[in-house]
Amino acid sequence: MGGVGDDEPASKRMKLSSEELRRLSNGSPLKEPIVESSRDLMARPLQSEGGEEVVGTKGVIKKVEFVRIIEKALYSLGYIKSVANLEKESGIVLHSSIVNVFMQQILEGDWDKSVVTLHNIGLTDEMTIKSACFLILEQKFFEFLDEGKVMDALRTLRTEISPLCINHSRVRELSLFIVSPSRSFSVQSPKQGTSKARSRTKLLEELQKLLPPTVMIPERRLEHLVEQALVLQRDACMFHNSLDKEMSLYVDHQCARDQIPSSALQILQAHTDEIWSLQFSHNGKFLASSSNDCSAIIWEVDANGVLLKHKLSAHQKPISSVSWSPDDHQLLTCGVEEVVRRWDVSSGECLHVYEKAGLGMVSCGWSPDGKWIFSGLADKSISMWELDGKELECWKGQRTLKISDLEITNDGKQIISICRETAILLLDREAKVERFIEEDQTITSFSLSRDNRFLLVNLLNQEIHLWNIEGDPKLVSEYRGHKRTRFIIRSCFGGLEQAFIASGSEDSLVYIWHRDTGELIESLPGHSGAVNCVSWNPANSHMLASASDDRTIRIWGLNNLSAKRKDTHSNGIHHCNGSTRG
Repeated sequence: MGGVGDDEPASKRMKLSSEELRRLSNGSPLKEPIVESSRDLMARPLQSEGGEEVVGTKGVIKKVEFVRIIEKALYSLGYIKSVANLEKESGIVLHSSIVNVFMQQILEGDWDKSVVTLHNIGLTDEMTIKSACFLILEQKFFEFLDEGKVMDALRTLRTEISPLCINHSRVRELSLFIVSPSRSFSVQSPKQGTSKARSRTKLLEELQKLLPPTVMIPERRLEHLVEQALVLQRDACMFHNSLDKEMSLYVDHQCARDQIPSSALQILQAHTDEIWSLQFSHNGKFLASSSNDCSAIIWEVDANGVLLKHKLSAHQKPISSVSWSPDDHQLLTCGVEEVVRRWDVSSGECLHVYEKAGLGMVSCGWSPDGKWIFSGLADKSISMWELDGKELECWKGQRTLKISDLEITNDGKQIISICRETAILLLDREAKVERFIEEDQTITSFSLSRDNRFLLVNLLNQEIHLWNIEGDPKLVSEYRGHKRTRFIIRSCFGGLEQAFIASGSEDSLVYIWHRDTGELIESLPGHSGAVNCVSWNPANSHMLASASDDRTIRIWGLNNLSAKRKDTHSNGIHHCNGSTRG
C-alpha cells in the first residue's frame, strides 16, 4: 500500500510548471510527453483473461469497479465537479441515467414515479423489488402523517403497502400509527429531529444497502475497503500497541518491537518482604501492591513516574490480594485467612473491617456499582456484604478454595472463583445457574478480561490457558515458556485492546506473549527472585508493572523513554494505622 517515495531516481520524475498545470486543468494536452516511471507503467490498465480491464499488479481489481468506487467516494465527499470530470475522462459513469432519475425522485419525494422507475432499473429478484418498494412507500406513509394527511396515509397503507404481502409485523405497527400518529415520532419518522431532506437521504442509503452494488454502490464503500485493509495489517502486526489513529495510508503498517514495554524505567523499593499481589486502578492513575510483610502500598502514577502515596499497615497477616473499587476511590485488601479491609485512597484511612466469627477471608472483590463487596471465606463459601458490613447473602458449599482468586463480571451477575483444584466456578447469582471450566491440571490463579469474555487460567504444569466464557466455556489458546514449580504465579491481559498476555515466572523473568498467536515475544530480565505477579496499566498500553520475591516492583516502559528515577526508596512513606472511621 506504500506510495512513491521521495528517494525515487530524479530521472524518473519531472516537475510541471504552473503554465503546464493550468493547461492540464483546462484539458489542454502538453506538447512534451511526460516521462513515465516503472510504477506508472505497472499501474496502467491490463487486459484480464476474462476480457475485462484490470488495474494493479495482481490482476484482481476490475478497472470499471475501481473507477466507480472512486467516483462514489468523491461524490460522498462533495466533489461533484470532480466526479463529472472523471466520468467524462474515463467513460465510466457512477450510475446509469435511469438510476440517477430514480435517486432524484427519492430526494424530491416523487414516490409514485420512483416506484415505477424502480421496476424499470433491471432488477431480477422480485423480493428485492418488493422490499425496496416497501421502504419507499413507508417513507411516503410517514410524510403523509407528518403533514396531517391521515386519510392519505391510510390509503397508502391499504392500497400500496399491504398488497406487497411482506413484513406483516411492520404493517401492523404502521396501522397503529393511524390510530395514534404521535407513536410514529418514536419510530421511523421525519419528525425524529431531522428534516425531510435528511430523512430522504437516509432512505437512499437504506436502498443502496438493499439494491445490488452493480446498480447502486453502497455508501462509503471505498472507506470500508481501506479500513478493512488497515485492520488486516494491524491484526497481522505482532507488536501493534499504538493508537490506530497513528496508522497511515502512505505506508504498510508494521510496529517495531519497541512498542512493547521492555525497559525498566523505575524500581520501587518500599516493601520489606515478598510482594504477592499487584493491580493498577481502572483509570491507571494508581497502583496497589501487597506483601508478605503484612502491608499494602498505594502508589500514584503521574507525569513524574510512580510515587509512593500511602503505606497501609493494619493487617496482622500477609496480604494475599487487593481490589480497586469501580470509581478507584477505595481499595480492598485481604489478609491470608484473616479479614478484608476497605481503605480510602485519598487519605489512606481504613473505612471498614469485614470479618466473620471463626472464619478467615481468602479473597475479595467489588460489585460493578461499588455498593457491595464480595469475599471468599475459609469454609469455601462466598459472601456478599453491604459497605457498612451487613452480610446480604452467602453461597455455601464448595464455592472457593482457601487460596483463590475472585472476580465479578461487569454486569454484576456472575461470580467467578476456583471451586476445586481443577475447576473454576461461573456462578450466575440471579439465575442460580452454575457453569464450570474443567482443567486436567491444578489451577493456581486466573484473570478476567476487561470485556468479561475471556478468562486467563494459570496451571500447575507451567501452562496458561485462555478460555472464552461466553455460553459454554471453550479453550481458545495456550501459552508456554514461563517457569512455575512451587509458587502461585499470576498473569494478566494488557496492551492496546488487551492484545498481549503477560506473566510472572519463577526464573525471575517477565514473559509477554501475543494473545492471538500465542507466540512468545519478550522475556524481560531484571528481577533477582521469582516474579509473582504482573499488572498492565489499562490507561497506558506502554506501562507494565511486575512484583517479585526480591521485594521490588519494576515499572516497564518503552526503550526510547529516558529511564529517570531508577530507584524509589522507602523514605517519606505515609504510614496509616488502620483504625476504622466512626
